[in-house]
Amino acid sequence: MTGGSARRIKNSIIPPLPHHTRFYKPSLKASPIPQPTIIPRPEHTISRANISPNAVKVLYRLREAGFRACLVGGGVRDLLLGREPKDFDIATDARPEQVHKLFRNCRLIGRRFRLAHVQFGQEIVEVATFRGQSGDGEDGDGPGVERTASGRILSDNVYGNIEEDAWRRDFTVNALYYDIDNFVVLDYVGGIADLKAGLIRLIGDPAQRYQEDPVRMLRAIRFAAKLGFRFDPATEAPLHRLGNLLEQIPSARLFDEVLKLFLTGGAIQAFELLRHYRLFGWLFPATERCLNHQQQHYPKTLLVRALANTDSRLAEDKPVNPAFLFAALLWEPLRERMKPLHGHGLSDTEALQTAADAVIQDQIRHTALPRRYSLPMREIWDLQQRLTVTAGKRPLRLLDHPRFRAGYDFLLLRAETDEQAAELADWWTRFLALDEPGRAQALQPTKTTKTGKSRRRRKPRSARKGPQDVSLHPET
Repeated sequence: MTGGSARRIKNSIIPPLPHHTRFYKPSLKASPIPQPTIIPRPEHTISRANISPNAVKVLYRLREAGFRACLVGGGVRDLLLGREPKDFDIATDARPEQVHKLFRNCRLIGRRFRLAHVQFGQEIVEVATFRGQSGDGEDGDGPGVERTASGRILSDNVYGNIEEDAWRRDFTVNALYYDIDNFVVLDYVGGIADLKAGLIRLIGDPAQRYQEDPVRMLRAIRFAAKLGFRFDPATEAPLHRLGNLLEQIPSARLFDEVLKLFLTGGAIQAFELLRHYRLFGWLFPATERCLNHQQQHYPKTLLVRALANTDSRLAEDKPVNPAFLFAALLWEPLRERMKPLHGHGLSDTEALQTAADAVIQDQIRHTALPRRYSLPMREIWDLQQRLTVTAGKRPLRLLDHPRFRAGYDFLLLRAETDEQAAELADWWTRFLALDEPGRAQALQPTKTTKTGKSRRRRKPRSARKGPQDVSLHPET
């Protein structure tokens, strides 16, 4: 795996494992579960100073109430890798209702698995109860587990201890615990070894885990792209053939996963991996069809540059609007939809609106597209037509459009692969560089300026009345 997100892990961050340490990968029903590898405080670099103060507050309040509480998941992983975590999740033996009683700023969410969200202003600290595995049933499913016929888990409110919880998590690198009680890192599944090796490995049987929750395939892609890791062969093998399972997932959940895939700094790598494992087409089927019929690397070049622009802005801590990204992802399907509409006598504006309706309706069957993103996306598309007018007062009025900058930026993106768009983008770039008098002067009609159909000037009223008697010798 290559890319800017890849980092070499130093031994000073993750200490070498003892030579006698072995990790077993039993089934989730296996017992007893091996003892964890314990990394004491002097041998790792996780410090409370690098953890969100609000997360530390939650950890200590749970501990003071007599519960066990650990930082877990991506927060621990990123801290060990020397990265700044995006968020901090907590695992505890307290039940959701008990967590709710401890924090007035807490609300319970989730159907598949009950979670507690403790909110501090804009920050949410997620608290999950240790998950367990019931011994009832052939698959170890008790009354708290509900599955579909295909094996996908719909409800999983079975609670257990930290050892069981570790084996119920998805990837080894996400199953590391930082215990606030003694500041040690606990590793039950070989996550430290996989961090050192730069490996994404599923816990348990990969095919079964993907069937239980197909979104794990997208999570595997996201972590590989974000961390610059490679796949364990057993984890990788089912990715090529299980993409159809994504059809079972609600479109709203897939939309959230798409945002995570493309808005975490590894968008290009995620896009390439999704296409390599034939998963992109299950998320954006219309775009995938266009990519399969691309000419001279278009529209793939447009998409790659849009994703690169997204990664660049995130690296510079600049805001990113998902509407702009979706405008790029669905631009070619929009153009394909518009082509036959022009032959039916529709104007450019009518063709665009009709095509946009169809493209969005097709897309929301696969990933949701909330109006707060679809409406700005449509405005960006609409501006691509309105920006073609470079005469009269329209260009000046267009500068006041709330989406003008996004539309102009999208035009610049198109200009990198389209000669006509490049000429238009050059005009707008030069126009924007002028001051107000300069812009007014630039919009003055000239003999070579095409301002539409020429209009016949009406003759003076006297000329329309016919010839008159006019003295050849006026009075002097």
